[in-house]
Amino acid sequence: MQKFLSNQNKQCLLLIIIFIQVFLLKPIHVLADLPTGNAVKDPNAILRNSLPIKQVELQEIQHQLEDTSDLVRGGRWPALTKTVTKCQSLLKKYQNKIIQELPNDKQIIAEKTFLELKNDFNNLQDEAKLKDKYSFIKTRKEALDKIGGLEEYFLPKKFPYSIPSEFDNLPRLLGRAKVNIKTSKGDMQAIIDGFNAPLTAGAFIDLSSKDFYSNLPINRAEEFFVLQTGDPSGEEIGYIDPETNQERHVPLEIRVPNEDETFYNQTFEDLGFYTETPTLPFATLGTLGWSHSNQEVDDGSSQFFFFLYEAELNPAGRNLIDGRNAAFGYVVDGFEVLEELTKDDMIISIEVLTGIENLKLNA
Repeated sequence: MQKFLSNQNKQCLLLIIIFIQVFLLKPIHVLADLPTGNAVKDPNAILRNSLPIKQVELQEIQHQLEDTSDLVRGGRWPALTKTVTKCQSLLKKYQNKIIQELPNDKQIIAEKTFLELKNDFNNLQDEAKLKDKYSFIKTRKEALDKIGGLEEYFLPKKFPYSIPSEFDNLPRLLGRAKVNIKTSKGDMQAIIDGFNAPLTAGAFIDLSSKDFYSNLPINRAEEFFVLQTGDPSGEEIGYIDPETNQERHVPLEIRVPNEDETFYNQTFEDLGFYTETPTLPFATLGTLGWSHSNQEVDDGSSQFFFFLYEAELNPAGRNLIDGRNAAFGYVVDGFEVLEELTKDDMIISIEVLTGIENLKLNA
């Protein structure tokens, strides 16, 4: 008996008891506590899904087509053919209804786009039958880009979310913008999302338009984690507003699906959202995140980081950054450049390509 109750055997007995209690006596609670995560890792898909629209028919076609990603990777060609057939059926079923919901000036453009989508779906069928993986992926991207363009026609004319009046003096991006990030290793392009992070995106676009980020070094580089920049030369660690001579601070700003309003200066831990995934998750290589100190969440000023996604090390929805930092955009082109950047590199310039008209300097 003494031998059985050695330290090692005590530990084994304890583990057996815990196993019985957790997995046999309370299996429902275990299943309920599993993190749902966020399976979507394509930045373009995340951006489509985070648009503040409710055109369910068009989104159903989009989701059906996006669901072919796993089928392509697995080489499940019969299932691919079946899914594309479903997309064709949905396109035929919903086309007229979708077009009729559009403004008159967009309906003719939409009719042309639907004809192009019909042709894309026919090509996808042929490519699936030929098991032509790379042509299928290329055609699918073109089709999803067209669907995304149609979805933007359903955006509300008025900015759909309220911003607390205490932040009236801060710039805000009331829509989206596209930027070119020129680095010492090459160029990247990113979409900046002001719908879901208007103040964070507004601060970034405002500083980019002021050439604030020109010739700034990568000041933090952690492999498989983040690349950070935006620390100005000199003693300051953020942007000094010339009108107030004070460092401008941007609050922590996070939206959650199905919540009416954006959360400000509250982490998921503060809110009790331990397994939630934000509308803009840190779920893919090149997610842009806003930096703040370890002591406060409302003292971010100018520094931002590129999230270096590694599925094994940073599982989507459980990566300890979601809900603690604000994501405000995604790199959509130039991933090979991002993967080459180190602490020896620098940001040469950030140019706003489109969307500057969505920037408002205050409320």
